[in-house]
Amino acid sequence: MATLTSCSFCIVNLKFIRWTQNGNPSRKRILLLERKSKCFLWGRQDDQVPKKRHRATFVRPNFYRFRCFGANDRGDNVGEGGNNSSKDSNLATATSSMDESEEDRRMSTTDEFDSDKSPPSVSSRPPTISPVEPAYNNFQVDSFKLMELLGPEKVDPGDVKLIKEKLFGYSTFWVTKEEPFGDLGEGILFLGNLRGKREEVFSKLQSQLTDLMGDKYNLFMVEEPNSEGPDPRGGPRVSFGMLRKEVSEPQSTTLWQYVIALLLFLLTIGSSVELGIASQINRLPPEVVKYFTDPNAIEPPDMQLLFPFVESALPLAYGVLGVQLFHEVGHFLAAFPKKVKLSIPYFIPNITLGSFGAITQFKSILPDRKTKVDISLAGPFAGAALSFSMFSVGLLLSSNPDAAGDLVQVPSMLFQGSLLLGLISRAILGYAAMHAGTVSVHPLVIAGWCGLTTSAFNMLPVGCLDGGRAVQGAFGKNALIGFGLTTYTLLGLGVLGGPLSLPWGLYVLICQRAPEKPCLNDVTEVGTWRKTVLGAAILLVVLTLFPVWDELAEELGIGLITTF
Repeated sequence: MATLTSCSFCIVNLKFIRWTQNGNPSRKRILLLERKSKCFLWGRQDDQVPKKRHRATFVRPNFYRFRCFGANDRGDNVGEGGNNSSKDSNLATATSSMDESEEDRRMSTTDEFDSDKSPPSVSSRPPTISPVEPAYNNFQVDSFKLMELLGPEKVDPGDVKLIKEKLFGYSTFWVTKEEPFGDLGEGILFLGNLRGKREEVFSKLQSQLTDLMGDKYNLFMVEEPNSEGPDPRGGPRVSFGMLRKEVSEPQSTTLWQYVIALLLFLLTIGSSVELGIASQINRLPPEVVKYFTDPNAIEPPDMQLLFPFVESALPLAYGVLGVQLFHEVGHFLAAFPKKVKLSIPYFIPNITLGSFGAITQFKSILPDRKTKVDISLAGPFAGAALSFSMFSVGLLLSSNPDAAGDLVQVPSMLFQGSLLLGLISRAILGYAAMHAGTVSVHPLVIAGWCGLTTSAFNMLPVGCLDGGRAVQGAFGKNALIGFGLTTYTLLGLGVLGGPLSLPWGLYVLICQRAPEKPCLNDVTEVGTWRKTVLGAAILLVVLTLFPVWDELAEELGIGLITTF
């Protein structure tokens, strides 16, 4: 019969071990709960307590967190009928000395059982222990099996032993220690001493791992955690992590994801058309303008009045959608030579800019940090190049008297939303045109403005945005944490993005806050010129999203500021 000693609300670590007797490993099984906060939980599947010494071998050094529930606050467990029976229960004291081997990563312990003793107490006085129903023991076993099934597939200890013997050595990497690797510790991280040039050693180890294990595992070269100093050969000390391919590689796109992407794209088309209609505010019927601008307006107007304006809104909608599609094409063109697979883009509609861009996931592991930087920068650079071309051509057409019939009136406060774009507009249109309540511009100016603003938002160095991925690849994950905290602070204060800072910050926190996963080679530097280009791009992003306050706008002639 299984027995149980527990305490109230106590977190403990669970290990699964196999008990052997007379060379028969399947004779008995036991669940041992390692001591933590003076809590013991263990059970047997029979009533007989062995009186000989047995050797316990840990099948897997798996660690999970469980919560113990006691019958009362003192950790006493009341048996059947409410009677405490410590002396009558056939329990034994389990004391184990665990020594982790570096050869096979298995753990062993030797325990003595004495039927006249009871398990160590979990409170100030000896607890009373009573038998528990067999169903409770089944619950323990089922809970452990459930945790095994829900958790990711772990590295086979037998494979670890074989890899240490055949893969690593004096000529490549001498292993001195092993640690869990991965988000849930499902992999193995080999720490030790590098015996050659890191890139050459990593390439050799990858090739040998494929020959030894096939496509079963992925090998990662990462910086050694908690390293005391750099490598004597230069650069950081490295370690090698190993994960199963089904755990480390991203999952393929499902049918439902394609459906969601299509729906989001249709909504983005609608928001882009809405932006085109809103840009013609000086031509819209007065009742429609009053409904959208007057907070006291309750009764909605006849929306059929907007149909004549849809056709004239399409050029602006095409421009906004074109920038977003060109952005995604830039990602795919940069990923194709590197044989990196990307997911279908999930466009994010927005009524102010037409779109907040798109979420594009990596569907394969990136080979190195250079690839991460190149693919991440290709999209924003392509979108920004097209947007800036549209913006510049629109400004030139706006200053041409022959194009007066195609111009639309926009509030001059629009140009206060960006220091960089406001100064460029002021330089081309002139003081007289900009120092007014409204400014006549070509629709291409609005499309280019929205595209540049969206590209700048996506280049912010935070989370899994294009800018965050590029910073993580160029400067490392620790640098991304610092950049991310600074960016969140500036967005929260409204220093970047103006009125769009709050919705964009919420979007990043909900959808894109997590950093990208490490590359296979997450150590080799990307080079000086990539870091320089990225630094210049971040500076342009800040200038683009930095709003112009009223006093400076009045001095520069960007808009007409009226003081009441």
